[in-house]
Amino acid sequence: MTDPLAPPTLEAAHEHCRALQDALARFRHDHLDRITEWGGHLAAVLPVGGRLLAAGNGGSAAQAQHLTAELVGRYQRERPAFSAISLHAETSSVTAIGNDYGFDQVYARQVAAHGRPGDVLVLLSTSGHSANLIAAAVTARRAGLRVWALTGPRPNPLAEAVDEACCVEAGSTATVQETHLVAVHLLCESFDAAVAATVDATAGRPARAAGAAAPVAARRRMS
Repeated sequence: MTDPLAPPTLEAAHEHCRALQDALARFRHDHLDRITEWGGHLAAVLPVGGRLLAAGNGGSAAQAQHLTAELVGRYQRERPAFSAISLHAETSSVTAIGNDYGFDQVYARQVAAHGRPGDVLVLLSTSGHSANLIAAAVTARRAGLRVWALTGPRPNPLAEAVDEACCVEAGSTATVQETHLVAVHLLCESFDAAVAATVDATAGRPARAAGAAAPVAARRRMS
């Protein structure tokens, strides 16, 4: 006996895939250059002592943690470990700050503690309206960090609060999150490629890329 729910369920699955394909096509057209530039920028910052901070809420927190895990561990190829921290994973800090200062400050206060000029903060939000991420962006930019965001459709306040944003034009939260995962992987790929291109073949150590900042390393040692 045929399940009467099967055809509409199958059609919904097709529609989900079509929505993702459309979102990825728009992302590829609008943001691929920016994502690869971000990877190159990270390759100029992290090997000389800089740090990446990342945060999100809910599913976006998982995406942020995925990104930091790929940098501390590895993505595809063997390379050194780099400093990357997911702020939401600091559970004692999150709960203490939330209790004492309010949930809107759980990331901003950690940015103030861990961020140094030249570091990078990546914020992920499907809506772009999360007050705690907007507060983190404001704090980070005041402290001299570079701030990037992956969000859902424009306009949204988080995209306006950061230095640069890649905004996914999609109608569903699931599609936005799935596209963000692709963006995270593309960021890791471009980072690894840029790091490999700047490695000094003789010494086997990361060479200082143009515009990267030996000052960042010096500040890190003094912090």
